[in-house]
Amino acid sequence: MDSAPNGWLGAPGERGVSAVGEPVLRVTSSGSGTRWVGSMPGMTGTPEHPVDDLTVAADEPLADESLAEESPLEEAGEAHAEPAPEPTVAVLLYSDDADTRAAVRVAVGRRAAPGGPLVRWTECATSPAVLAEVADHRFDLLILDGEATPTGGMGLCRQLKDEIFECPPVLVLTGRVQDAWLATWSRADLVVPHPLDPVAVASSVAELIGRSDRLAGTSA
Repeated sequence: MDSAPNGWLGAPGERGVSAVGEPVLRVTSSGSGTRWVGSMPGMTGTPEHPVDDLTVAADEPLADESLAEESPLEEAGEAHAEPAPEPTVAVLLYSDDADTRAAVRVAVGRRAAPGGPLVRWTECATSPAVLAEVADHRFDLLILDGEATPTGGMGLCRQLKDEIFECPPVLVLTGRVQDAWLATWSRADLVVPHPLDPVAVASSVAELIGRSDRLAGTSA
């Protein structure tokens, strides 16, 4: 191998062999010479003066990996960690009328309130489907249309409150303001009358989501 009388100018982190045959490690370079950090056996230079008369042994493994340059990709990975997944709430929406279901979804949007959890919808058009979903899955809120046929949401609400252990909060969409007494009988947590007011629907959904047992421990 060739010698470099004015100092070895290989890449930082490569190993070399001193004039007396002992291994040395190049860390940085400046000007025409090689500069070193620390003291190693066989070095003929100092951190302030270049080491002369070195032969390169680039095929040898790096002796001290702690002195190797850090990978820019590793630094970028540490600086840009994956964000935590956003919290979601599971909401079941029951109505035999597709337009009613669409109106509720539009009123609530992706979130019932600014900064609130994302809403994940499950839609049902029949009461048997509601009973099956509630039996098999955990929901944070149920929205039942009192005007649905043949099974209205108020009767279905009372059935769920009687049969489901720790039944989630229920919002009933009533036919008229005068049906409030029926909503009380159904044991609904909140009611919103038809025609649906989007602001009333969204605020009621946000309030009942806040009552969810599953979210009670995470809201702060």
